[in-house]
Amino acid sequence: MRVHQVDPSAFTPPYDHALCGALAARGLDVVLETSRFPYAEAPWDGGRAAAAGYELRERFYRHGGGLPGPLRLGAKVAQHVPGMRGVARRARRERADVLHVQWCAIQHVDPFLLPRDRPVVLTAHDILPREPRWGQLAAQKRVYHRVDHVIAHSRHGRDRLVLEADVPAEKITVIPHGAFGHLAGLAAADPEGAALPPELSGVGRDVPVVLFFGLFREYKGLDVLLDAWSLLRRAGQTDAELWIAGMPRMDTRALHATADAAGGVRWVERFITDPGAAALLDRADLVVLPYREIEQSGVLFSAMGMGKPMVLSAVGGFPEVAAEGAATLVPPGDPTALATTLTRLLADPADRARLAAGARAAREGRYAWSAVAAEHEALYRRLAR
Repeated sequence: MRVHQVDPSAFTPPYDHALCGALAARGLDVVLETSRFPYAEAPWDGGRAAAAGYELRERFYRHGGGLPGPLRLGAKVAQHVPGMRGVARRARRERADVLHVQWCAIQHVDPFLLPRDRPVVLTAHDILPREPRWGQLAAQKRVYHRVDHVIAHSRHGRDRLVLEADVPAEKITVIPHGAFGHLAGLAAADPEGAALPPELSGVGRDVPVVLFFGLFREYKGLDVLLDAWSLLRRAGQTDAELWIAGMPRMDTRALHATADAAGGVRWVERFITDPGAAALLDRADLVVLPYREIEQSGVLFSAMGMGKPMVLSAVGGFPEVAAEGAATLVPPGDPTALATTLTRLLADPADRARLAAGARAAREGRYAWSAVAAEHEALYRRLAR
């Protein structure tokens, strides 16, 4: 069976490559159509993809990357239509059984560019845009109705697709997001944590570390976490540190003021490469995701892949992960409840160990890429028939 995967803007390269490799391991003929990852040297290239058994084609958006913002966007739009037409043409010429789109980069035009002569699957990584531009919500719904099948990462996501996007339930299959394992290998190769960002160096292993990692965005509840940290510190929990690491996509000045008043907070405000992310997660005693809303999170599945105990807001698909014993839940937007939970877990190594064991069991079970790929293959074969 031949499957072409499509992620034009390389929004989720770890996911794309993990899925393609797992599908190839099951004997499928897999091609990934994408673009070069823009932020750092990616650990995946054509040679590594070939070694994993699939073909990598970085043919989208090869020109205009160095232009200023508006011009760069214009160059991307100009290249998108021929890029998607090329995907459809190659799928037809190479007799792909299924075209699987991970992300629609331009929802307004993509429904008209997807092929109609073979099944098209779309993964709903984000059910609907959180900060939609003009017409984007309606365009996203049109995409869902244009494709032949939609994959949701959780039962919560399936219900939202039905209720908010009017997608028929029989057109949706729930297949979980897989736990990322590549960071564990990097951490094992760096036992001294040499790749740890220099802002975080010099902290002894006896100091407990709570980690918030990933892009800084309003919906991720970083303000809730810092309010909880202030409560925790005022209650006398002063032997732990809070590390906040990732690329800002919001104004962080007010957050810094809260952090400075509380104390015990260290910041790394830039893109973190995979070796640095592995060192961060390896060092963390707790990983906290205090989101106000979400479907699923790559950070969550990176922490799960590292076997880390997690504190999650009870939003989106997070409760389904917690039900596996891999995390504990707190109400979203509640700094008091979050402070209470962090204080308890910092004082209870046995409870942290229990959650870590749950995370390891989840990554080897329902969230293993081998299991995720098997569910994808079953869907592909059903649609191809």
